[in-house]
Amino acid sequence: MVDYGLKDRVAIITGANNPQGIGATTAFAFAREGAKVALIYKKIPRDYDNNKTDKNGADRYFKANAGNADIVEQKLKSMGADYIVLESDISDESSVKEIYSTVIKRYGKVDILVNNAADGDMDGVDTIEKIPQTVIDDTFAVNVRGTILMTREFVKQRGDYGRIINFSTDSAQVFAGQITYGASKATIEALTRSIAIEIAKYGITVNCVAPGPTQTGWIDEELEKTVIPLIPMGKLIQPEDIAETILFLASKHARFLTGQVIKVSGGHSL
Repeated sequence: MVDYGLKDRVAIITGANNPQGIGATTAFAFAREGAKVALIYKKIPRDYDNNKTDKNGADRYFKANAGNADIVEQKLKSMGADYIVLESDISDESSVKEIYSTVIKRYGKVDILVNNAADGDMDGVDTIEKIPQTVIDDTFAVNVRGTILMTREFVKQRGDYGRIINFSTDSAQVFAGQITYGASKATIEALTRSIAIEIAKYGITVNCVAPGPTQTGWIDEELEKTVIPLIPMGKLIQPEDIAETILFLASKHARFLTGQVIKVSGGHSL
C-alpha cells in the first residue's frame, strides 16, 4: 500500500454534496488516508422528477446537487473521519474568508486545497448563438472567480505544506456546445500554470486534473452508449479514478510536480 503521507493533513474540498460526485469521493479517499477534511458545498436548485432518481441521469444528478451533504457526512462518520461540512458560496470573497477562518479555528492550518466546485449550463443554451449573459456570469463566477478566491486565501494562510489541485475538463480546449463552460476550464488551466510559477517560492505545488466523461450520476444509459465508444479504454471514468490521482498530487511524493494539467480520461479528447 502506498503511503501518501497525508495522515493529519488538512484538506479543503469544494463541491462535495453529491454522494456520487468527485468531491465526495475525494473526501472519502483523504479520510481513508487519515487526513482531516473540510467539505464545502452550495445547493444548486433545479427541477427534477423524484420518481426518476433511482437510476443515473439528470434527475438523480439534479437532486444530489440541490441537496445538503447529509449522505456524504454519514459515510464519513461511519469511517471515523475527522471532518467538518460547511454550506457556503466560494464566488463571494467574504464567504471564502469565513471558510478559512472556520477551518483554521478547528484544525489550526490548511495543507491541501481541492478546487472541485463548478457551475455550468444545464439547459442546452451554452452555444455562441444562444448563450445569455447570466450563464456566462454564473459559470465564471464559480469556476474562475471561486477558484482564484479560494487559492488566494490558501496562499495567505499557508503553512509548511501546500498542495493545490484545480479542475478542468479533458475537452477544455475545444468544447463546442458548451463554450462558456469550456472557456472557464481552459482559463483554469492557464491559471494553474501561472499561479504555480508565482507561488513555487513557498513550496506550494499547483496542478490541475482534467477528467473525461465521469459517472457522477449524470450519465444515463442512453448517453453512456454514445460516450463509451469515444473513450479508447472503453469504459466511463469513475470518481475513484479521479480521487486516486488527486491523492497522489496532494501527497509527499508529488513535491516537485507543479503547473501540470493531467487528463484522467481513458484516452478521451487527447
